[in-house]
Amino acid sequence: MARWQRIVASLAVLVVVGLAVGLVVALAVDRQRTDRFPGPLQVELDDSDDADPGVADEPDGDRAAVEADGGVEAAVTASTTVTQETLWLCGPGADDDACVGDLDATVVAADGTRTVEPFTPADDPAVDCFYLYPTVSQVAASNAPLEITAAERDVARAQAARFGEVCRVVAPIYRQVTVQGIVTGAFRDPAARDLAFGDVLSAWNDHVATSGDRPFVLIGHSQGAQDLTRLLAERIEGDPDLRPRLVSALLIGGQVEVPVDEDVGGSFLTVPACRAVDQTGCVVAYNSFAETPPAFALFGRGGHGVEVLCVNPAAPGGGEAPLTPYLPVEGVAGFETPFATAEGAATAECRSEGSASWLQVDLDPVLAIAASSRGSDLGPAWGLHVGDVNLALGDLVDLVRTQTAALAR
Repeated sequence: MARWQRIVASLAVLVVVGLAVGLVVALAVDRQRTDRFPGPLQVELDDSDDADPGVADEPDGDRAAVEADGGVEAAVTASTTVTQETLWLCGPGADDDACVGDLDATVVAADGTRTVEPFTPADDPAVDCFYLYPTVSQVAASNAPLEITAAERDVARAQAARFGEVCRVVAPIYRQVTVQGIVTGAFRDPAARDLAFGDVLSAWNDHVATSGDRPFVLIGHSQGAQDLTRLLAERIEGDPDLRPRLVSALLIGGQVEVPVDEDVGGSFLTVPACRAVDQTGCVVAYNSFAETPPAFALFGRGGHGVEVLCVNPAAPGGGEAPLTPYLPVEGVAGFETPFATAEGAATAECRSEGSASWLQVDLDPVLAIAASSRGSDLGPAWGLHVGDVNLALGDLVDLVRTQTAALAR
């Protein structure tokens, strides 16, 4: 057991170092003033009248709804045009696809036994996975440039590449709000946010124009989840051609909101939470914590009649279930594969208490991820945010596999 403890502890360190990127730097600037680095979806979507008209067809860019058969139907309010050339990080249009290559994993058993699990990409998959990465840019500006660096490649490989088992992964580069931008308040600046979203919207329209009628999955984490939330609400939900092709939206580490005790409404007018493994056209969203989120948590706190949506990717219908993490271990001594997973590493269950709703992740003590992902590193306000995707990556891939099969029936 001691040998296993050392192995999985090294994985925990890598998750924090590799995925946190510049967030520790941001927090180190001013640990107490959490209002200056809001959780990516804690900031309300910009619906102001002075939004960038280049982002939406309507001058004000507001979401809209029309009455249909006595109910509410979403309407498209975002532009449907391609406004610029897309720089692709992953997918057929990428010059050097960051989401392909050796993705084998070492499976670490509880007794320390290790076996190699080969990664087999899907052969001509029928579904696309449109991925948007979290905050990784440490450029000294409010918005990142349109260029590919090691930071974008590394996080795409860590979070998105393994979905290649079940779908064709495509991912654009976008001028996201940087770590510095979060520190200096640009995340609350409509111009900075609209610049980022405009890139995402144009890339999506580019993808739609070139991908035919293929079904799709949206996958985003943190800032990426927020921009995909907006994309789904303003561009996809009300489009009669796109909405039926939505397999699911995995909007992780964000702030998807629903009315208390409801599965639809809030962030989306008609798109519900996924509550069965074979349900399609739905949303999976959660924020992972190892304990009840504090009152000042950046994620998982609702209020005023709404709560933050939690769907356990290992058990969408509810209840506790084991998680299947896949952690990046390239460069870690003793591993010859780029990923590793540990049997019996974690269990998870959606919980709520007061205004908080979150994915409670109980980790085997030998993982030490709980301690590494809060407290001295990122602070309790962040919970297990940096590991949101990788702690349940195997479950997320399996869920998309099942949903894709259900859509084909």
